[in-house]
Amino acid sequence: MILVTGATGTIGSEVVRQLAERDVKVRAVTRDPGRAQAPAGVEVVRGDYRDGASMAAAFDGAEAVFLVSVLGPDDVNTDRALVEAARDAGVRRVVKLSAIGTGESGLGDFSTWHLPGENAVRDSGLEWTVLRPSSFASNTVSWAEAVRAGQPVPNLTGAGTQGVIDPRDVAAVAVEALVSPAHSGHLYTLTGPELLSGPDQAAIIGEVLGCPVAVTDVPHEIAAEQMRAAGMSPEYVDGALAGQAYVRSGGNAVLTEDVRVVLGHAPRVYREWVADHRGAFVAE
Repeated sequence: MILVTGATGTIGSEVVRQLAERDVKVRAVTRDPGRAQAPAGVEVVRGDYRDGASMAAAFDGAEAVFLVSVLGPDDVNTDRALVEAARDAGVRRVVKLSAIGTGESGLGDFSTWHLPGENAVRDSGLEWTVLRPSSFASNTVSWAEAVRAGQPVPNLTGAGTQGVIDPRDVAAVAVEALVSPAHSGHLYTLTGPELLSGPDQAAIIGEVLGCPVAVTDVPHEIAAEQMRAAGMSPEYVDGALAGQAYVRSGGNAVLTEDVRVVLGHAPRVYREWVADHRGAFVAE
C-alpha cells in the first residue's frame, strides 16, 4: 500500500490518480477527508502534519510514502518528524518532493527550506528518492482571471527563463519511484523540454486561445507589498523575492533529461498543458 501526503494538492492528487489507474492500493492523506475527491477505491484518511498521532495512524500499514511537506521557513523541521514517524510505522520507501535550486547559494535562505527534509530522507535508512521539479505549468492558472477579463497577466520574473514542467510528468516520475526500488538513492531534477519566460508562456496561452495575452512586469517593491498584504510572513516574502530575483537573473535556466531517464519518453511541452486546460482561461 502506498500513502500519499498532500493528496489534494497539485502533485499529490495527480499521484493518487495515476496510482489508482495502475490498480495500486492507495491511501490519501488530507486534513479534511470530507472535502477530498479521490478516485474509486482510494482510501482517504485524516492526517495533519502538526498532529503526530494522526500521521502515525496514517502511516500504519504503508510500504511506501510520497512526502509533500509544507513549504515555508517555519516548517523546515516538518519532514524530519514525518520521516521518523513513517520509519517507526514500518514504511520501507519514501519519495520526497523538493524543489529545483535547493542548496543553491544564489537563492539565499529560500534554497535551504527543503534541505532538512532532503537530509532526513537520506539519513533515514529507508529506500529514498528526492524529486526537485522546476516551475509547474499549472502555476499560470493564477493568470486565468486576468486572461478571461482580457487584462494583462503579471510577470514577476522579467525575461528569466525556466524549464517549465507539466505536473503530470512530475507525478509520473513520483509514481515510478514509489512502485519500484530502481530509483532508490537518486535525486532527480525534473524539467520540461524547453526554457520559457513569463512572456513566452503568455504568448503560448494567447496562441492556444486565438487571442493575444498581454504581460505587465511587476516591480520588486510592488510584489513585496502584495505578499505582505496577503498576510505572508517577512521571512516568506524575503524568500519568495529572492526566488524571483534568481529566476530573473537566469539562475533557473536549467534543462535536464531526468524525466526521459525515468519515464522513457520526453516530458510534455507547455503548449500541451495549456491545450488540455484551455477551459480555465476561457470565460463561461
